[in-house]
Amino acid sequence: MERHMETGRGPSGRRFGRAVATLSLLTSVVACTSAQAPAPLSGAGSGDEVSVATWNMCGVRQWSCEETGSPKDKFQQLRDLVGDSGVRVLLLQEVCSEDLLSSAVRLGPEWHSVFEPYAEVDAAGRRNSVECTGQGRGQAGYGLLAASRLTDVELVPTEQPTVGLHRGILCARVPAQGLRVCNAHLSLRESDGEHPDWDFRDDQLSSLVATAATDARTVFGGDFNAPPPVGSRNTSAWIWPSEAYDTYRECDQKGDSRKGRATHKDGTKIDYLFTQLPRTGCEVVDTKASDHRPLVMRVSRPAADPSSTPSGPSAPSADPGVSSAS
Repeated sequence: MERHMETGRGPSGRRFGRAVATLSLLTSVVACTSAQAPAPLSGAGSGDEVSVATWNMCGVRQWSCEETGSPKDKFQQLRDLVGDSGVRVLLLQEVCSEDLLSSAVRLGPEWHSVFEPYAEVDAAGRRNSVECTGQGRGQAGYGLLAASRLTDVELVPTEQPTVGLHRGILCARVPAQGLRVCNAHLSLRESDGEHPDWDFRDDQLSSLVATAATDARTVFGGDFNAPPPVGSRNTSAWIWPSEAYDTYRECDQKGDSRKGRATHKDGTKIDYLFTQLPRTGCEVVDTKASDHRPLVMRVSRPAADPSSTPSGPSAPSADPGVSSAS
């Protein structure tokens, strides 16, 4: 059985310009099922619940991460999230491919991972991977880590800078938990080397929410590189689709308040988890192993999805065209 997959170029290999139309938001979304604030997490929860975390690991040392802990420190934090917070699915950003693979192996045989590399795109449209510094750590990217098989892996097409770093959105099903998860790492503001006045985050968020709307069991989030839509001085509030906090609820959302606790060392919140499922817990975890704090959300485990249950002994673990590595 394949335990680690690298998605390769797939749909994310396309160059998207500002003029490309984004995915339209679906209108047949389900009403929010959890309007109250979730309780703090304690322990691993019951068998009727599942915990999902998002964490920017700051594992690409040349990206101002030299002082945020070693790969060993970062793995210890992953292990603590699994052991102390009962996390079964992790959405990870700024992780090195070999670090992700080794983490899955060290956590145990039930753990599986999927990885998508970042790409630097130059003015001629050439794509180059970002290599992690340090021997044998592989490429820089984002991925998923789960305590069971990941299936139906999908790269969601999004607008990306014409010249600059391409991040992206990666989704997969976790049949053992009854979930679909989507990990998003959005572009920084003014990240297009050719058009610094363009902002891609609004289109990327719209694509993410439209994808989540196709399955009510979806938990989506990641590093959005944007504060929540609050405050009169927030010049980025316009990027947020209204569905994010109305149709869905964010891990740290309390009633109509969208502020949430800080997830970055600079005192801002830029990491998120959203879902339509009832939230039963939310935690921001202090760590010295990154400039981001892990965000952990516990939700009620949905009923099994028959369409995602393998019908035979060798059901595929990824979409056609997705390459894998053991």
